[in-house]
Order: sequence, then structure tokens, then C-alpha cells
Amino acid sequence: MWWPISSCGRTLVRHSVSSGPAGPSFPPGGPEPSVVAPAGRGRGLVFVALAAVLWGTGGAVGARLFESSGLGPLALTFWRMAGGTLLLLAVRPLFRRRAPRRAATGAPQASPVRRVARAGVLGASFALAQAAYFAAVEGTGLAVGTVVTLGAGPVLVAVGGRLFLGERLGRGGVVAVAGALAGLVVLTLGGAGGSGTVRLPGVLFALLSAAGYTVMTLYSRGQGRAAAGGGPLDNALASLAVGTALLLPFALVVGVLPQAENLAVSLWLLGYLAAVPTALAYALYFAGMAVVRAATASVIVLIEPLTATLIAVAFLGERLTAAVVAGTFLLLGSVVGLVLAEGRSGTGVSRQVAGSGGGRAGGDGRAVDRADREDAGPVRE
Repeated sequence: MWWPISSCGRTLVRHSVSSGPAGPSFPPGGPEPSVVAPAGRGRGLVFVALAAVLWGTGGAVGARLFESSGLGPLALTFWRMAGGTLLLLAVRPLFRRRAPRRAATGAPQASPVRRVARAGVLGASFALAQAAYFAAVEGTGLAVGTVVTLGAGPVLVAVGGRLFLGERLGRGGVVAVAGALAGLVVLTLGGAGGSGTVRLPGVLFALLSAAGYTVMTLYSRGQGRAAAGGGPLDNALASLAVGTALLLPFALVVGVLPQAENLAVSLWLLGYLAAVPTALAYALYFAGMAVVRAATASVIVLIEPLTATLIAVAFLGERLTAAVVAGTFLLLGSVVGLVLAEGRSGTGVSRQVAGSGGGRAGGDGRAVDRADREDAGPVRE
């Protein structure tokens, strides 16, 4: 998933999941927008939309892996991040060859200690966000887990930005946050009325995932561009690598190897999880965000929870009550309102990831979650 709503992710409104999402899928760092021809911008929109769709499949694959492999959320997250790290390392030379050389801007460069600290914070928070997301999918289902994670992310980022960074929320932002909270209450309480559609422990894990992406986003924004110490792909790789290392001991304790039964299916699904909604989705996301405005991408990546919901209903047999549907529309509609409100005020969710835009209009061209989602993260998701 992206948290896209996140710097990893999933623009997930991300990343904006960034969200990167997700996982959600909200990656830390993102390219700056540039003035491009309409054809190039159209291609960028397609890339971001396709990344959101791919992020939306990640939770479904995780749900199937719970059944076929016997792996838990920690082991599943470990394999996703480890595989994504290796695959992004493989495509990194392609991005370096395509990236235009830029003249030095004179911006201060972060010290090695500061870059290591940044990678540690972002890697740990991204690992937490991804593991909690898979726990939410296991606990309350794919549809609800994804919607709550990606819906709560921008709200937490907006409130956190106001409390910790002194960012102005604005009247429209306050209304959007209130609407999102109302949608979350309707979704949770209305869906828990004996139908089994919504389960409180899973919802709490989804909120924990959104909190992880929020830490990524606010930390990156507070550090600023000078602390980045590398391009978006390098920052995503560093976070994935750190997250993989941090998860390894926990994954070893709970069991990191899939069970022998259905081993071929489990290995295929693990390969898909690392290759498609992680490596490929983030590659498409970075390519698209080079020419797409963050506010626009923040709305586009809402395709991720819609994709996850459609898969959950059509293929996983999940049933949505009227209250869940109403709460989902209210929550995601409020996210759109928050994006638009922050876009008008020039702060907030339309710049969900690291740094300011160095004085340029439009910020750094990244969105949260999500995925970030996403991936944050190496969204978000």
C-alpha cells in the first residue's frame, strides 16, 4: 500500500498515500515537478494512476498469503521490503541514466550522521506502517483496512503539521478533518454491528499504520530538503533497506519461512508482492511525479482504496454494509476536500513528503500515502 499520502507512497495522498499506501504504500523523497508538454503530463498521470492500482493489489496478495503461507504480518512485511530493496537496486542504474544533470543549487548538504539518522527514522516508521497495515488487513479485511489507513493518514498529517510544525490548517481543512473523523466513526461503529465486516483490533492497526506514515511525513517535512542527501529513489532504497534490517529479528522470532504446503503458490505471491506493488509501482510513481502536481496526484491515488475494495468484494468474498459504504465515501470525500483546501492555502497534504519546494510554487511535487503510500512509502504502502 502507498501512503501515498506519504513520502514513500502512495502519493499515496501519499502518498498525498502516498501513501505510499500503502501499503498502503505512501517512499520518502520525490522528484520536483517540471514544466512539460501536455503529452508528457498525460503519460505521468497514467503512471501515477497505474501505480495506485498496483498498490491496491498489494493488500489482496497479503490476504491470500496469510492463508497459503502461514506467514504473519511481520514476516510478510519483511519479505516485501527485502524483495523490493533488491529489485529497486536493480533498476536504480536506469533511473540514473535517465535523470537530467542539474547544476548545484548551493543548498546545504546533510552530514553523514544526519543522513543515517534520517534513514533510521524513515525506515523504522515505514516498517511499522507496512507491518501494521498487513495486521489491519488480517484483522478487519482488505477493504476496511485499506480505507481506514489511507483515509486517516492525511488527517493525522494535517493535524500533526498544525501541532508540531505550526502549519496553518484553515477553515476548509478543519471542516475536512471533522468530516473524515465522522466518516471513520460511521464506518467503525456502523460496520461493527454484528456483521463481522469491521473489527476494532483491525481498525486500530490501520490507525497505527497511518500514524507510522504520519511520522515519516512530518519528520521529512521538518528536516527539509537539505537533509535528504540523495534523490527520491535513493531515499526510498535507504528506507527499505533499514526497514528490512529492523524487521529481520522480529520476523525470525515469529517465523520467516512459508509453510511447505502450497509452497509454490506462496513463493509466486511473495515474488509478485515484491516486484509489482513495490518495485514496479514505486518506479512508475517516481516517473509520474516528475511531471504531475502533488495535489493532483493526491486525488488520483485514491484509486488505491477503491481498487482494494473492488478486489475484496469481487474476489475475497468480503461484504460491505450500508454503514461501511457511507463511512467510506464520507472519509475519502473528506480527504479530497482536505487536499483541495490545503492546495488553496499552499501547505499541507499536497506536500506530504520530505522538504519544502525550495521556494518554488508547488512544493516538492510529492504526496503522501502512501503510499505512501508509500510508501511512503517505499509507499504505500
